[in-house]
Amino acid sequence: IIVITAWSQLETAIELVKAGAADYLPKPWNDVKLLETIASYIKVEAESVKPKSRSHSDFIYQSKAMAQLIAMATKVADSDISVLISGANGCGKEKLADYIHQQSSRTNQPLIKVNMGAIPHDLIEAELFGAQKGAYTGANSARIGRFEAAAGGTLFLDEIGNLSLQGQMKLLRVLQTGEFERLGSSETIQVDVRVISATNTDLPAAIKLGLFRQDLYYRLNVIELNLLPLAQRPADIIPLAHHFIGSAYQLSTAAEQFLLAQPWPGNVRELENCCKRALVFASNDELSIDDFGGSSSTLINVQPSEKEQMQQVLDKHNWTISRAANELGLSRQALYRRIEKFELVKGER
Repeated sequence: IIVITAWSQLETAIELVKAGAADYLPKPWNDVKLLETIASYIKVEAESVKPKSRSHSDFIYQSKAMAQLIAMATKVADSDISVLISGANGCGKEKLADYIHQQSSRTNQPLIKVNMGAIPHDLIEAELFGAQKGAYTGANSARIGRFEAAAGGTLFLDEIGNLSLQGQMKLLRVLQTGEFERLGSSETIQVDVRVISATNTDLPAAIKLGLFRQDLYYRLNVIELNLLPLAQRPADIIPLAHHFIGSAYQLSTAAEQFLLAQPWPGNVRELENCCKRALVFASNDELSIDDFGGSSSTLINVQPSEKEQMQQVLDKHNWTISRAANELGLSRQALYRRIEKFELVKGER
């Protein structure tokens, strides 16, 4: 299903795409664009019937939230619709963008990454669209921009919320028409690029403050993939820690409890760095709580509250493991391990 829509009905078109439409085309009618879109989806469909080896090995998780997110990312990968990845710093937004590109029909084409927060505002246009020789001070030769470099592939725009309003307007035009001009040139360039963007800011709030264009937001956010903070998916903490320390090392029970008790404001990146530091101080192949910079006294005020929470949720659901695990954000296997660890008993308070 391909939706033909007027610009004023873009939000409706986005909802239709989310409901199952393959793509949408803005009016006025364009036979060439329609045929190109149909041809693209025929190619994707033909590729989809071939055997594919797709691995989720880049992602280590046990939580239901991450399983659902990866399933959604896999589903949208072969589409050319724009994807907005939201989440706090350190959650893995760039890794998720890599995964979407790798699972798409564009996997053999370039994946170009741009950190919008690291580029001076006055150089954004040249960085994205390129520049002719002499277009600005220091432009001693012509250069292509990131859009041209990503032709046929994927362009990942990280920290999109840092883009200036002027830059937003120019980006919007490219997303609408697929056309742009290099800085200092009047020659129009057409490009076929799939855009994935990421942000750690609240873009709807930025729109209300007049800091971000609503029309650009709708163009970027056809599908949003939200990466939850690590603290909101505790079932992933221990599997990630085991991955970071490698198969040659193990975690003591106290070390596991210590890791589960931390708030992890830096998310997965902070956990990885913590594990790397622990390996430096490890005296044997079982990492202790001391290796992580903690102490057994740290657990005195933590373990009872976690045990009590587990008991309350289990009793609430009459020890229906699947329901209790879902509320706690754990897999059933992880909940069983905690029941054993805390020696929980049905009906005990």
